[in-house]
Amino acid sequence: MAYIDYYKVLGLDKSATEAEIKKAYRKLARKYHPDVNPGDSEAEEKFKQLNEANEVLSNPENRKKYDKYGKDWQHAEAYEQAERQRGQYANAGGGSRAQYSGGFDEDDFSDFFSSMFGGAGGGGFRGSGRQAQFRGQDFNATLELDLRDVYEKHKRTLTVNGKNIRLTIPAGVENGQTIKIKGYGGEGVNGGPNGDLYLEFRIRNNTAFKRDGANLYKTVKLDLYTAVLGGELFVDTFDGSVKLKIAPETPSGKQVKLKGKGFPVYKKDGQFGDLYITYEIEMPTNLSAQEKKLFEELAKLRS
Repeated sequence: MAYIDYYKVLGLDKSATEAEIKKAYRKLARKYHPDVNPGDSEAEEKFKQLNEANEVLSNPENRKKYDKYGKDWQHAEAYEQAERQRGQYANAGGGSRAQYSGGFDEDDFSDFFSSMFGGAGGGGFRGSGRQAQFRGQDFNATLELDLRDVYEKHKRTLTVNGKNIRLTIPAGVENGQTIKIKGYGGEGVNGGPNGDLYLEFRIRNNTAFKRDGANLYKTVKLDLYTAVLGGELFVDTFDGSVKLKIAPETPSGKQVKLKGKGFPVYKKDGQFGDLYITYEIEMPTNLSAQEKKLFEELAKLRS
């Protein structure tokens, strides 16, 4: 797997705090979100990398492993166990190699395993009678959902490599977001831990709403007469209809905010973003002769 510098992806260095990581992720995720950049494959790839970086660096345990092992952070347990076994083997007089006591350089990992296991790719120690344990392979899967599917928390069963996995999908999942399901990857070797499943969400938006994080945006047509004289208008939100009061002389392009009528905030039960309504004045068509005459009289009054 190619090495990705997650700190560089977020525009940070290794001294960044958890708050700085969270702030950088939110800022860049809004910028590169697929809904904001439709059809932009580079932005989509960047958004995917941002999610990967946040998944690793926002978790203190994963971050510690990443800082030490780089691109091989997911195999940290195997490296550490192999290092312990090597120390035990050397102390027992089982070989002539010097015991390794320093930290790892990223290029040392393959050489380390080759020297440890004789290039056997997961076999046991030669002559030691013990077999090394290896962590199982990580799996990647994609789950396609409609936007309305992730408006509420729900359960779903996935089949991955012949296994049925019962998941609870939180409300507010983002398009392109990847979550880790621990232990649902490949089986470990010689009793080693299972790998993990990385599940990427692909959210199809076939609604009249545009989504940006937890906020929703919608354009609503407003007839000319209501825009000029004022009145009331029923508008569909994501979970029902609301009645809006239209002020007289409302201009086209005017935006109003409906607080709490947006999308659920991810993993924050009961919290919602806002819905922004933009009015688009709809001009009357197929005017009768009398209507045209009235508009002409109005034009004369205005002049």
